[in-house]
Amino acid sequence: MNGYRTDLAMERTVYPGGMGDGVNVNTQRHGEMETTWVRIDTPQAAERLGKAQGVYWTLTHPRLPSLNPEERMEVAKEVGQMLRLLLPPQGDVLVLGLGNRHMTADALGDRVVSGVMVTRHLNEQRMRSVCAMAPGVLGITGVETAELALGLTQKLKPSAVLVIDALAAMETSHICTTIQLTDTGISPGSGVGNHRKGIDAQWLQVPVIAIGIPMVVYASTIVRDALRRILSKESTEEAAETMAAELANGAIGDFVVTPRSIDELVQGLADMLALAINTALQPEFTVEELSHYLH
Repeated sequence: MNGYRTDLAMERTVYPGGMGDGVNVNTQRHGEMETTWVRIDTPQAAERLGKAQGVYWTLTHPRLPSLNPEERMEVAKEVGQMLRLLLPPQGDVLVLGLGNRHMTADALGDRVVSGVMVTRHLNEQRMRSVCAMAPGVLGITGVETAELALGLTQKLKPSAVLVIDALAAMETSHICTTIQLTDTGISPGSGVGNHRKGIDAQWLQVPVIAIGIPMVVYASTIVRDALRRILSKESTEEAAETMAAELANGAIGDFVVTPRSIDELVQGLADMLALAINTALQPEFTVEELSHYLH
């Protein structure tokens, strides 16, 4: 397990040592859609899984990128309802879209923010006060994203911060098909080994909810999956893991892969997340009304 990086808590639990004391997992299936709760209750379990203590909720749908408009609204409603449970019921919300807008596979946060309904400047009783921005990345701004988030939080004093970012997965089947929500915040770049200062409740002193979709996977993971299919059933798991681990120690271990149609995928999924966020933050409006706002 340690040879493969992932931002998804649900992936950590399916490997040896993932379950056990301090970890609770509950999975439900509704047609093609599967939702999974992972709750990490103890520091020991958090260290074992390499994930912070807290709640992780994921929604997986094999056709997530290609759902028709009605199906997308249903998914947005589901994600919005869960997001509303994690957020404080009242107060301003600051939405931050992380990532590099110049790299499509890392532009999810920026694209989502462009579709979020911002209302802080309006005097509308029917609307919750929301502000949003995409702070960029350290290589472009010269400022750590966590530092920008702290400055904004101290100045704006929101009741909560919602962070959106592209994630990395350990299973190719989860690329662009899985949405994760967590109340633990986020460590930008951790899924691809580029650890930055975390954006969480301890750092910002307000609740931090993170939402993301896996957009990339390591090349060595794809090799592992291919080896599982090629090798005989008797030796698939152990042999595939061993051979992929050897490959990961070489140059291939540094390659991160994303789908060929990532431009189209990112925009469609970003619109879906923006609709889910608007649904959670503006319950006075129907999902149909909010959908019109996006277009």
